[in-house]
Order: sequence, then C-alpha cells, then structure tokens
Amino acid sequence: MADCKVTVDAGVCKMKTVIIAKTNEDGEVILDIQSDCSKVLEMSWGIKPIYAWSCVESPMNETEIYQAASKCLKHAACPVPCAVLKAIEVAGELGIKRDAVITIE
Repeated sequence: MADCKVTVDAGVCKMKTVIIAKTNEDGEVILDIQSDCSKVLEMSWGIKPIYAWSCVESPMNETEIYQAASKCLKHAACPVPCAVLKAIEVAGELGIKRDAVITIE
C-alpha cells in the first residue's frame, strides 16, 4: 500500500488543505481531508471510500471527486480536486509520489 499525504496551498485565497490517502484491506482508498476552506470540507464529507481505477477510467467531469467539487466549490480553478485525485492515484498504486506544480508569472 502506498499511503500518501498531499499538501495544497490553493493560491490567492491562502487556504491550506492536507489530504491523507490510505488504502484499506478491500483496496479502496480512504481520504482524510483537513482544510482551512469550509467549502473543501463540505466537499470532503460526501466522498466515500473509492477504488482508484474508478477515478482513472472516468472522464474528468464524471469522477466522484469532480462531481462533489461541482456541488460545493465556488471557484472552478481551485486546485484541491486535482490534488485529491492525485492522492487517490498514489494510494491506489496507479501513480508515483511526485509533485505537480503550477507556476504563475
């Protein structure tokens, strides 16, 4: 199992989010999301244990994560949903631990 921790600094809002992703004995990824943002927390409450393949095989807008984000988050450019998917991929052993970076100049 490749448990992982992802830390997100969302940018101009200055909200921090920490995502802990762990795989259970059934192969599902369980998320623990802590955030300064009440909308991210609201999004996290609806996310159940999930199989990593269900995220990888689905079109982006059909993933459980982006559907939850669409219902709760008010800013379409929020990087947290992407970070949640990356955490799920790593914990589900479908991705490697490597930073993703957005640099704005």
